Amino acid sequence: MTAMTGSEMIRELQERAARALPAERVEDAEGWWLRHAPRCAAWWVGSVLPHGAVGPDELVYRVSGAERFYAEHGAVARFQISPGACPAGLDPLLAERGYRRESPMSLRVAPTARVLEWLPAGPLRVVVDDGPTRRWFDAWYAVHGRGGDPRAEWDVLDRVERPSGYARAMLGDDVVAVGRVVADTGWAGMFGMATRPAARGRGAARSVLAALARWAGDQRADHVYLQVEPDNAPALWLYERAGFAEICAYHYRTAR
Repeated sequence: MTAMTGSEMIRELQERAARALPAERVEDAEGWWLRHAPRCAAWWVGSVLPHGAVGPDELVYRVSGAERFYAEHGAVARFQISPGACPAGLDPLLAERGYRRESPMSLRVAPTARVLEWLPAGPLRVVVDDGPTRRWFDAWYAVHGRGGDPRAEWDVLDRVERPSGYARAMLGDDVVAVGRVVADTGWAGMFGMATRPAARGRGAARSVLAALARWAGDQRADHVYLQVEPDNAPALWLYERAGFAEICAYHYRTAR
């Protein structure tokens, strides 16, 4: 892994994650990624990545430009605030403008070899495909679907350009847990972890995570990363056991 400062790593990982969850439209506004995903139920796919240094005199101008972008597209302005990757004054400025703080998240990383060492293969058979299948998607949607048009979620996956692996854990002939992984310049990001309620407590998530890490190693991704809600105790227990350590706590700001 190329040596990076903490701020550089946070910025580059969040941008890798954005490529792994691509919006329908992305406008690069002098380093800020203005992302628009009107049909996607995962609203964070359509948030601003406000990375890079911006002087205090320019910050209001840049925020106003982002607000115009979303207003022109009939959307609510949202900013992803990753300390270290964003201008220091951005979060308090958005608070002053009435943006509400929401959806705290944890960005975590681990050496791939460490995950494989500390997380032996789980008890279930896991199949990894190089693209999303109907069985994979149906299992994921059963857990994370928000009642919207599933075609919009398919479209997000179709837009992913980097090499990807889609893992599904099998209990007999049934898909009971899934996850996906995207390789990007020496790193691999893990997304879409989902376990059907009837299979929880059987090692299904561990089986999927181990398979994703093996796939990442085969792609010569020496490090892996993921994002998790800080109140998701079962997921945190699994990820910490597997060697994932937090490098950044981040959140979102949404216009009222």
